[in-house]
Formats: sequence, structure tokens, C-alpha cells
Amino acid sequence: MKTKSSILLIYTGGTIGMKIDPSDQTLKPFDFSQILEEVPELGKFAYRIDSLTCDSAIDSADVEPGLWQRLAGLIEENYDRYDGFVILHGTDTMAYSASALSFMLEGLTKPVIFTGSQLPVGVARTDGKENLVSAVEIAAARDGEGHAIVPEVCICFGNLLMRGNRAKKISSEDFRAFRSGNFPPLAEAGISIRYRFQDIIRPADWERKPVFHKKLDTRVSILKIHPGITPQVVRNIVCGPETRAVILETYGSGNAPSRQWFIDLIKEGISMGKIILNITQCIAGSVDMDLYATGKKLSEAGVLSGYDCTTEGALAKLFFLMGMSESNAFVAREIVRNLRGEITK
Repeated sequence: MKTKSSILLIYTGGTIGMKIDPSDQTLKPFDFSQILEEVPELGKFAYRIDSLTCDSAIDSADVEPGLWQRLAGLIEENYDRYDGFVILHGTDTMAYSASALSFMLEGLTKPVIFTGSQLPVGVARTDGKENLVSAVEIAAARDGEGHAIVPEVCICFGNLLMRGNRAKKISSEDFRAFRSGNFPPLAEAGISIRYRFQDIIRPADWERKPVFHKKLDTRVSILKIHPGITPQVVRNIVCGPETRAVILETYGSGNAPSRQWFIDLIKEGISMGKIILNITQCIAGSVDMDLYATGKKLSEAGVLSGYDCTTEGALAKLFFLMGMSESNAFVAREIVRNLRGEITK
């Protein structure tokens, strides 16, 4: 059994990899091959830590599914060489990327931990060093049999380790920028790292290699229900010719307008073969379309329940399932199943 863990850091972009240029006082990406100089605390671990930087740093707001495919490919290429992976990523779309990778990497036996920061590593009060150190320690952690303690795609941020497809960014200012409203953190970093072993997904077969899914179908639209929404807006999104699936962000436990024109447009979309998935706008809580009459009308029209999935998780799950099959019946059947711990049923 190996005694020295090996970790691959993958830098995609984001605040954590920025440093103030003394010549013009602007923030610029630093050379991640020199990461131990920037975060010397990492040198105190008895780990082999290598780093890899994407071709060019990507602003979090510019993240596209192509990045997820590249990340899946990088992890696949390096899977046998490392015990864990830490992905440094901008915070704005981190929950989308972590959700996507959770579906694209099936049967993980090693940790894939996303982290980042609200302040650059070179700033005196940065949260980046603590986030990165904790992420690396968790990615390297193994049990007495040499197996990874957390073989999942996760987000490590603000002392919390959250399942990637359960997390959501809730603050642009606080160091605890992410929250997992419907599922407890998998670990909390204090004086020691306290794991919730009972909630961690572990593989049935540690020797079986993961399946890396890279095909995605992104023909998904999101319709956020709001007071004053118009028939034209609903029609454009629900019945749009380029849309294969729609995420309906509803009120509370899955409620939407009960007006006939709205229900008729939902039925029209479903009659066209669209997949319509009901997700609550609330940070915490679950869709229950049997609870109120307005939700019942959606269910009767053929809308599917997203249960307590996040919007980020639902989007990634649809991209993944639609990429697997052109059959909407297959997608509709699988979307309501718990595939990677993304929903509670």
C-alpha cells in the first residue's frame, strides 16, 4: 500500500489564482507551477502535489460545457497517476461545474474537490489558502484500507465540504459563500476534519474504473415563474423549437400560476415532446406537487418533479441524460431517479 498520497491541482481560473502585479497593481493569474511558493503550507503535507493549468484562465462567468468535457478528459487521462484531484475554479459557476462533473464521472473511487476563494491568494486576509489546504487534505485522505474517504465530486469552501450537486452559491461577500440547503455537509474542517461517513457515497467495487461521460446535450431552458409573467414569455421558452427540456423554477413546494393559458401552454409543450421539470426557487425544501391545487395541475399536465434538486444540479443532470440518449422517454424515466445523491426520495 502506498503511504504517500499524490494530488493533481487543476487551475481553470478564478480569484484564487490571482496575484497583484507590483508594476501596475492589477490582478493577474500567477504561475501555478510555483504554487508551493504562494501557499507554503502545502509543503507541510507529505504529499506529492503536481499542478496543471488550463490553456488560459477562464473567468467563472465564461464557463461553458466545453470546460467540463476538458476536465473530465484530464481526470480520465491522469486517473491512475493520482489519488485525488483538486480543481481551482471561479465561484460564480462552481456549483454548475461541480454538478456537471458529478454526473459525468460515474463510479468514482477517488475525490474530485472543487475550491476557490473570495479574495486572491496574495491578499493578506485571503480565504484562498485555507480553502486550498483543506481541499488538498480531503482529496488525499484515505482510510485504513487505503481507500479514499470521500470518493465524490465535492465543493470545499468556508470550512465546509459539500456534495457538488447539492451546493449553491448564496453570497458574493461572505467567506462561507456556498450552502447545501437540502443535504448536510459531508465534512467540516475545524481543529480536525470531521467527516459524516454515513452520508458519503462509496463505490460497490473499488477496483472498477469509473466511466467518463463526455457527451452532453445542452438544449435546456430555464423558466423562472414570477408575478406578471406573460403568455408570450412562457410560449417562447416552453414551446421553443430549439428546446428539448425546460426547468420550471416554481414557488415554494412546486406551485405555479393556475390560470388556464399557463396550463394550456405547459400541456402544449409536453404534447410537443418537451421534458418539463419542476424545481423550487427556494434555497431549501422540496417540490411536492400533491400538496396544493396549483402544483397538482402541473402534475396532471405531465410536469415531472425535481424533488429537492438544485437548479444547477437539474441543469447538469438534464445535459448528461440527454447526451446519453435521443429518447425523451429515457430521459423522463431517469431524471426522477437518484443517480448521484442529487435528490432525496
